[in-house]
Amino acid sequence: MTLIQSRVRNALILSLIALAGCSKEDPSKKESMSRESASASVPNTTASAKDGKATLAHAKEAGIQASKEEIAAAGIQVVTLQEREVNEQLSVTATIQANQDKLATVAPRVAGRITKVMVSLGEKVKQGQTLALVDSVEVGEAQSAYAQAVSEHALAKSGMERAEKLFADQIIPQKDYLRVRADFEKAKAVLRAASEKRQILGIPSNHDKTGTSVYAVSAPFTGTVIAKKAVLGELAQSDKEMFSVADLSTVWIETNLYEKDVGKVKVGADAQITTAAYPGDTFKGKITYISSTMDKESRTVRARVEVPNTDGRLKLEMFASAAIATASTSKALLLPEQAVLLIQGQPTVFIQDSDGFEPRAVELGEKLQGQVVLKSGITPGEKVVVSGAYALKAKMLKSQISAD
Repeated sequence: MTLIQSRVRNALILSLIALAGCSKEDPSKKESMSRESASASVPNTTASAKDGKATLAHAKEAGIQASKEEIAAAGIQVVTLQEREVNEQLSVTATIQANQDKLATVAPRVAGRITKVMVSLGEKVKQGQTLALVDSVEVGEAQSAYAQAVSEHALAKSGMERAEKLFADQIIPQKDYLRVRADFEKAKAVLRAASEKRQILGIPSNHDKTGTSVYAVSAPFTGTVIAKKAVLGELAQSDKEMFSVADLSTVWIETNLYEKDVGKVKVGADAQITTAAYPGDTFKGKITYISSTMDKESRTVRARVEVPNTDGRLKLEMFASAAIATASTSKALLLPEQAVLLIQGQPTVFIQDSDGFEPRAVELGEKLQGQVVLKSGITPGEKVVVSGAYALKAKMLKSQISAD
């Protein structure tokens, strides 16, 4: 090997060693870089959680200014908050049921084959409306017997009238007259029995008297068909339900009272009903029944709230919450529900002071007929915005955005 080739080989070896050294990273440096990268990728949750409080604190320090013209345009109204005496409420869970006084199970008086079904499930019906037609052998026999009784009664009556005239003219003897009269009384009795038979079977008096065996099953009152088991062609029997009809203009809220609460609730007490289906609405009712018997296992007493349901929004078997007014009273601060707003997830009201309007976080209690109890955050005598709070919230958020 020449001297030049030896020098070239040595230079190449040194270059490879240098490159290998550069490709290896210091483990401590790599770990430090990983920690820095992870720290940068994780959001500051503490700062995020404090955003709401920071927003309120910023608005509180700065104050929300509004001119008289802006206050009038936004419809902002302020009242001086004072404690009021309110009835304490007992909150219970409940289930919506049909008014049992206006619920009927419809079944045929006598067995027969269903020839026609006239209504559907959920349909509203009127009193006397035909729900289904049933063909019954027994009804056909009763109709035939009634038609025959009507015919025999008419014939006996005609014979009786003729015999009375003949007997008055002394043309026929008394024994013949009495025989004709007995036949007439017998015909009357047979007709009466046939008529009563039709009534027992539920055949209306104006029904066709020619002996037809088909009769109508009718609605007992105006309401809604809440159950339908009638099937075309099937055999309807007197001990089996065909339809259930309920008047849902009022419903019952069935609940249970614990033993410790029984003495607090009286019949006639007001109750506020809320449901998950209509979270912003409250339905008013009254306690109409408190059981005189306690369940020995659950140690509860059944109670019932009757609630108007003219719009039909309350559905049977729906879960509900009932706030029942008790005889006990206490003092509390009340505000209209629309006066309380959510700001960054925190219930907030606006207070008026010398610096303008100030947002104040509050703790809420129970709801009472469109108003809400303030448990903390406000003291009696402070001026609180009860109307137009949304305009102040918008103004506060706009100011916060401008500051950022």
